Amino acid sequence: MTDLLAEQTAVVTGASSGIGRSIARTFAEHGADVVVADVREEPREGGTPTHELISDETEATATYVDCDVSSVNDLEATLDEAEQFGGVDVLVNNAGIFRAEEFLDVTADQYEQLMSVNVKGAFFGTQLAAQRMIENGGGRIINVSSIAGFVGNGSYVTYCVSKGAVRLLTYAAAHRLGPDGIRVNAIHPGGIETAMMEDAHMGSEALEQFTQAIPSRRIGDPEDIAGVALFLASDLSSYVNGESLVVDGGYTHTG
Repeated sequence: MTDLLAEQTAVVTGASSGIGRSIARTFAEHGADVVVADVREEPREGGTPTHELISDETEATATYVDCDVSSVNDLEATLDEAEQFGGVDVLVNNAGIFRAEEFLDVTADQYEQLMSVNVKGAFFGTQLAAQRMIENGGGRIINVSSIAGFVGNGSYVTYCVSKGAVRLLTYAAAHRLGPDGIRVNAIHPGGIETAMMEDAHMGSEALEQFTQAIPSRRIGDPEDIAGVALFLASDLSSYVNGESLVVDGGYTHTG
């Protein structure tokens, strides 16, 4: 592998499973030490915990932190953990929850729970990391949004609201933090083969129809997102700031 992220420290939220797990492992393969932040240590898909996998299969160092991103105290503790590696250079706000819903039945508690994880977590993760990055001369923040941040869907209105908010957070934070040497960008995955996609309860016929609507004619893998995250975290993207990269096989903009 390359040394694109050599001597860098990355904090990846929601990194025990799915997209976050793949991003954490890819960063480690390219030289970064990684803080794996999640509410559970065991991967939802099974297997070795992410931080152990990184330690076993790469030359990088990794640690796990129990972190509920809706808690500012947990976010602070997670970033404190990065100090043992020299401080956070890259933050990936990946943690998120999905809920299919009947819009007319959504309760205030359900709304607040989803927004607390998907939006509050990204907002304060960005703020707290930026405070530290400014002291260290800069950094990179990557927000994992969704194509639902571009295209509304009545089957999961609250989720769309949250991911749209993450997109605008990215643009506004890039404008504020760019002069401080911090780049803030967003990745908008389409259909990716993860446990979260299974939560959408898409039947085989609907899944086939969805796949046929994707110009690339396949559902994405977490590694497809990890490769884009690596680009945004490295100097390969040194002039990319305040950008949304849609990674969906062409689905959103060709339908």
